Amino acid sequence: MKALTIGGAMIDTIAIIESSRIERMAMSNADSSFLLMEEGRKTEALEISTHIGGGAVNAAVSMSRLGFDVSTLIKLGQDSRAETILTTLEHEGVSTRWALRDPRAPTGASVLISSHDRNAAVFTFRGANTMLETQDLHDNAFAVDVVYITSLSGKSAERFPELVRRAKAQGALVATNPGVRQLSARAGPFQDALRMVDIVALNRSEASTLVPSLIAQFGEGGPKLPLAPDEERPDIDRRPLSGGGFDMSVVAFFRALTSLGVKRVLLTDGKRGAYVATPDEIVFCPSVECPVAGTAGAGDAFTSTYTAYEALGFAPLDALKAATINAASVVGVVDTQTGLLKRDELERRIQALAPQFVTRRWPLHFETPEDERVGEMAAE
Repeated sequence: MKALTIGGAMIDTIAIIESSRIERMAMSNADSSFLLMEEGRKTEALEISTHIGGGAVNAAVSMSRLGFDVSTLIKLGQDSRAETILTTLEHEGVSTRWALRDPRAPTGASVLISSHDRNAAVFTFRGANTMLETQDLHDNAFAVDVVYITSLSGKSAERFPELVRRAKAQGALVATNPGVRQLSARAGPFQDALRMVDIVALNRSEASTLVPSLIAQFGEGGPKLPLAPDEERPDIDRRPLSGGGFDMSVVAFFRALTSLGVKRVLLTDGKRGAYVATPDEIVFCPSVECPVAGTAGAGDAFTSTYTAYEALGFAPLDALKAATINAASVVGVVDTQTGLLKRDELERRIQALAPQFVTRRWPLHFETPEDERVGEMAAE
């Protein structure tokens, strides 16, 4: 099976700092936390290493290890960073036929400072990643079974509708994992193209960014999940998705995106698990207990694995389990690719961890009790 990944390519420099050498400050009334370093002081690192990364590159390596014939459409500079990326991709069995070189900007790069709970602070230089143009797109590149579009930045984000159209014209399954800037600054074109997208993957923060543009069409509030009397309410359903001063229940959010034409909506909530919504139901899979060395690349691993398994004909729940396990393997290593599993190893882990997967299902559409319609009526 053939796949094309589109999006970012980076050189990642990762510095691991011992917790005692860097301060961490958490906000008591918000989800934000900060790493604090003393100005003008050299801070000893446990290790500093360099790796290739970026959404399209991570996804390409992931799908290649799962047995796909993968190529990647990325924009690189004319520099040594580009050579490192191309050499590593070829070693991973990823075709670089559509990897483009642009003399106007250097290859993208990131610096990650990892400490405490290993949720790294990231400094990003996007470089050539922002320069994808219409003339860079060739129909032959889209003659594949799966097209996976990762986060796009700068002018490259303007190509999203065209990328989707070209992929669907070739009959490909289209999946995307957009970034926050793409969802906020370009929410209109993004939503217009959703009717042609098969799989959309978002984390809670990204989903919240999309809320303000959805409520104009679908309204605020929304019902909660229909739970059995003794069923515990998941965290994603206790607190609404909030963005721009607007709130939307997770049920309303899933209904909105599926009504726009998306066949699968993936929503990850960190260690609290992941969800997939189809036009008929919502399925939940818990996270896997694992040591956390770094969270960078977990989203790429999750979405690329889910997409690969759906393309192979697996049911959404089975694809969700595979994605959860591969993402957990990635966070056990500080970089974005070392933990990516090959298909046979992933299958073994799925079998071994089967007893841990206490999955849950709810209908997406159901009769709403009057006392749960307050948020909906307030928006009408």
